[in-house]
Amino acid sequence: MCIGLALVPLAAGVQAANPRMAARLAEAQRILDDVQVLDAKVERAAEAYNLATIKLQDIEKSLATNRRELGVAQTNLTRAQAYLKKRLRDLYTADQKNTELEVLLGSANLDDVINQLDTQDRISAEDSRILGEVITFRALVKKQRSALRSARTTQSRVVADRASKRQFIQSELAQRKRLLAGVQAEVAQLQAQEAARQEQLRRQLEARLEQQRREQAATLNDTVVGATAETPDGAPVPPPATYGGVVGVAMQYLGIPYVWAGSTPSGFDCSGFTAYVFGKMGASLPHNAAAQYAYGTPVSRDQLQPGDLVFFEGLGHVGIYVGGGQFIHSPHTGDVVKISSLSKDYYTRNWVGARRIN
Repeated sequence: MCIGLALVPLAAGVQAANPRMAARLAEAQRILDDVQVLDAKVERAAEAYNLATIKLQDIEKSLATNRRELGVAQTNLTRAQAYLKKRLRDLYTADQKNTELEVLLGSANLDDVINQLDTQDRISAEDSRILGEVITFRALVKKQRSALRSARTTQSRVVADRASKRQFIQSELAQRKRLLAGVQAEVAQLQAQEAARQEQLRRQLEARLEQQRREQAATLNDTVVGATAETPDGAPVPPPATYGGVVGVAMQYLGIPYVWAGSTPSGFDCSGFTAYVFGKMGASLPHNAAAQYAYGTPVSRDQLQPGDLVFFEGLGHVGIYVGGGQFIHSPHTGDVVKISSLSKDYYTRNWVGARRIN
């Protein structure tokens, strides 16, 4: 979302020499400011779409489980009812008169038989067991049918909500495309400048990581600081980042384009990127920024370590801290996985918090 920020010094530099170009760049800046607002809306909608997808997947699993359990309960009920009917036929053809037979002759149907037998306290232990199974399995069938109806209702609502979000995203992206149609040359120029800057940032980060590896190797035999160490103000220090090595993995995907709902190297959205990268390290995270915020340990901004997740925009955006006040993320439509600075005004204003996945 920082694409428009590079236009301001560029416009100032050409204003004196070429007033027409300065005016055009100023207009392009205004358009890009509008696009930035759209990008934030699209990303929030994309994260809501991701959450709806997670809910839908959970519902589908629940439906599958309920169907299996309903099938088992129905099979058991059928068997128990058949056994009870056989027992009642045996009683009817027996020579002796007993309580079960009296109930049978006074009942209109099987439900009536079950209800009347359930009130008797003189039936045999075997008949009592059979009756208990019928009653239990009938209740299970009823419960599972109700659960299925509820899950299907919820499924329909989530599907409709997900479709609505998809439509909204597509509409906003179409508007974004229309806005940018008149400033393609300026955008291309900015993208080229940003690509060169990103390459420089990548080299700097690689050098920093290599230096850290050398320092860690040199101090491998040093005493590890205890987990109960405290900061000067008495607040406990969060445990060290288990997934600090995730930064090296994240760097492999610099330049991959942003794709809303994307979660593979063919294209990532913000939470799809972080989930994929941590997945490569063996940590499972949901494909939703707000859901990822529930994982791990809270970390204050002044205690960030490489590998910590950093969150912005009311939990509508997430990235991976890489050290040096920088983080890697997949920002928005039209951009790529890149390195950005936490000190940028936009990210400072929209900072939410950080989590350490251990």
